[in-house]
Amino acid sequence: MTVNRSLFFITFLLGSLSAFSQRSEIGFGLGTFNYTGDLVRTYNIRNSKLAGTVYYRSNISKVVSFRATITAGQVGAKEVPVDAFASARNASFNTFLFETSIGFEYHFLNWRDIKTPMRYTPYLFAGFGLFGISGYDVKPEEYSNVQGTLPFGGGFKYIVNPKFYVALEVGIRKTFFDYLDNLSDGDPVQKNYQYGNPNDFDNYFFVGITLTRTFYDIPCPKNPYK
Repeated sequence: MTVNRSLFFITFLLGSLSAFSQRSEIGFGLGTFNYTGDLVRTYNIRNSKLAGTVYYRSNISKVVSFRATITAGQVGAKEVPVDAFASARNASFNTFLFETSIGFEYHFLNWRDIKTPMRYTPYLFAGFGLFGISGYDVKPEEYSNVQGTLPFGGGFKYIVNPKFYVALEVGIRKTFFDYLDNLSDGDPVQKNYQYGNPNDFDNYFFVGITLTRTFYDIPCPKNPYK
């Protein structure tokens, strides 16, 4: 490699690190997991259970961000009978769920433009993730306890100052898995009622409040909110 190429590579690397340092964010949040499936057909706030999240975000532009998250907590519910079979089953479950995902956010307002500063913006997000469950007897002959999920949803961000902001986020995790509640197809002849609808996948939700720290190292940012 020639000297000129070496200098170009070093300059490019330093420039990339500089830009990276100006748009990196880390944060954490607290909220709740919830669930819909064979036991509960619609969102029921009474089934909310504590969950937490940590994440990294890179701001690709003033309105688009890449995100990587880890979210974990309890998921559970008790039967809400809708027919005689559900009443006889009277099932419940409680499991620990660990999720990791990547995705993108789209902010509707140009909130990073210092020429027209705004303290807030609504946003949408979508991506792909994996989740694992534990807490009851997994049936390895029927399913794996690690499954894929499609997280998507939206939120509202408010800037406290150039380095910190808070957000309220509501997200659904669409799964292709029917054993989150440990119930799926079964043998009706056995009359134990421990079965559900195998064609109706289970989903779970995360609702939470997050706090984000933005890293601006080179150069220091101007404060448009003075």
